[in-house]
Amino acid sequence: MPSRLEELCVQKGLKMTDQRRVISRVLSEATDHPDVEEVHRRASAIDPRISIATVYRTMRLFEEAHVIDRLDFGDGRARYEKTRTDHHHHLIDVETGEVVEFASEEMERLKEAIARELGYDLIGHRLELYGVARSRRQEPQGDS
Repeated sequence: MPSRLEELCVQKGLKMTDQRRVISRVLSEATDHPDVEEVHRRASAIDPRISIATVYRTMRLFEEAHVIDRLDFGDGRARYEKTRTDHHHHLIDVETGEVVEFASEEMERLKEAIARELGYDLIGHRLELYGVARSRRQEPQGDS
């Protein structure tokens, strides 16, 4: 059964080779935001003939077709997610690299208000927050 991403690719007129189908399946099943190397690792576990070059070319093709989005979380490597219709943001844990997706109506209203206050119509934005989980933060040692 074709993945949702594969269906989108076909709708966009992309030729779907067996290797592209595997890569689209890997991306469709991803619950994280994998980089190219991680996509290659997962895809080659399914089909060992898939090269890293094929993954790079396919990712670029999928990005140009707007079926995946390239994300830059400031760690020096591009990450990817399926293009989504729902609006969301990312909170990146700077210690673990974990990416938490979230949506906030309050934040949406605030961004619109800021743009309006400055005399602009907001046509787009990207927001990433960076943090450290409170549960892992070291408390300063007291001089008791």
